[in-house]
Amino acid sequence: MLIGAFWGPLSITFVIVLFLFSMQWLWKWVDELMGKGLPWTVLTELIVYATCGFVPVVMPLAVLLASIMTMGGLGEHSELTPMKSAGLGLPRIMLPLFLMTLGIAGLSFLFSNNLLPVINLKSQSLLYDVTRKKPALTLKPGVFFNGIEGFSMRVGARDEESGELEDVLIYDHREAFQANRTVLRAKRGRMQRSTDGQYMLLTLEDGVLYDERDQQPGLEGGVQPMLQGRFVRDEIRIDLSGLRLKRTEEDLFKDHYKMLTLGQLGRTEDSLSLRHAERMEQQVTNLRNGLSVLRADRRTEAALAKAAPHPAALAAAAHHDLYEAARNLVRNNIDHLGRIAEEDRERRRTIAKFRIEWHRKLQLAFACVVFFFIGAPLGAIIRKGGMGLPAVAAILFFLVYHIISFSTEKLVVAGELQAWPGMWISTLSLLPIGVWLTWSAATDSPLFERDAYYRGWYRLRRRFGRHADPAAVQ
Repeated sequence: MLIGAFWGPLSITFVIVLFLFSMQWLWKWVDELMGKGLPWTVLTELIVYATCGFVPVVMPLAVLLASIMTMGGLGEHSELTPMKSAGLGLPRIMLPLFLMTLGIAGLSFLFSNNLLPVINLKSQSLLYDVTRKKPALTLKPGVFFNGIEGFSMRVGARDEESGELEDVLIYDHREAFQANRTVLRAKRGRMQRSTDGQYMLLTLEDGVLYDERDQQPGLEGGVQPMLQGRFVRDEIRIDLSGLRLKRTEEDLFKDHYKMLTLGQLGRTEDSLSLRHAERMEQQVTNLRNGLSVLRADRRTEAALAKAAPHPAALAAAAHHDLYEAARNLVRNNIDHLGRIAEEDRERRRTIAKFRIEWHRKLQLAFACVVFFFIGAPLGAIIRKGGMGLPAVAAILFFLVYHIISFSTEKLVVAGELQAWPGMWISTLSLLPIGVWLTWSAATDSPLFERDAYYRGWYRLRRRFGRHADPAAVQ
């Protein structure tokens, strides 16, 4: 019975929250998707991939909200009291839901570790291709369209149904370094696609062609010849292959940290750490060789120093040259140190992202268990089901969790914290709250009873010598 009561709210809240996350993603990328003539299959595929990518993040919130609604509904309909009267404590009542939550956490981890890397690979590669795709051929009256390579077009008016065009102006840039030297202008025209959709056939009527040629030998004063011709009818075939969606090989993205499993992340992190250590050791060696006092071959330097004249025997100009050479050497070494430090920071950030992703897969699964021990006892205490107060409580806890998680992740990337315990602070900080709520619910603590807090305040006032009307607390 409990599992059936828990499964319904879990499914509903999971779908609702997943839909909200998907709409947030769509709102973020809507500018990149609009106006490109993408087929509905590509858009559907992209949205499905993005939606699946939010499953591990949404699952803890769904468990939290479903556990509050389930236990709160039992308390609201006075079903917890008969269970406790029959000798069942709250931990025993919560046991079936806890076992189901463990199964959900395990499935969440398996999804994050095995399916999510494949989904992220396909999603990121498709999103990369979509963002690089040129806008679809949409001619707006009075606006130049530059989406077709080699042409710049403008029409004065366009009939959407028949495809008739008026006052067509075309700049032909197909030849290199041609700029606006070839211009076509027609009073009327018609635009239609070829049967295979790879070309656009543009038929122009009653037009003029202007073609400015290179300066010929013998012409002075910058005079350039220009050809002008009229035509009654002309047809231009424009290749539209540049406007189609071109798919990139997915192997280009497979080494990204979001596309790797737990074992692959560990191996890649070890490899990156080893290469980072080797690179820093090489940089230190190069820096030492740049300073003569730190070079490994100081014996040769000492022999050269003995053969060199004493500084006192040098002229003033030579002293100045040595001084400038030393200043340049110091300046170059300082710049080199800055580049070494920046490279070191970038390599550490990259390694930190791999460590973050490694811990995230485990942390999100464990968050399901922590949120259950917050939601189930909280629902038993407040004894309210539905989407009212339980939804408010769940959102507050999830916001605290999300803010802490986001902040600590930024600190880990910046190198201020290690991935452990940085990525676990958000979950571990809520664990004591879950333990306290579970204990309070198991001992029937009057956590949300106003009279209990009033009696405590009355005792506190009496302890400090103040007197209150005893009848007020009856």
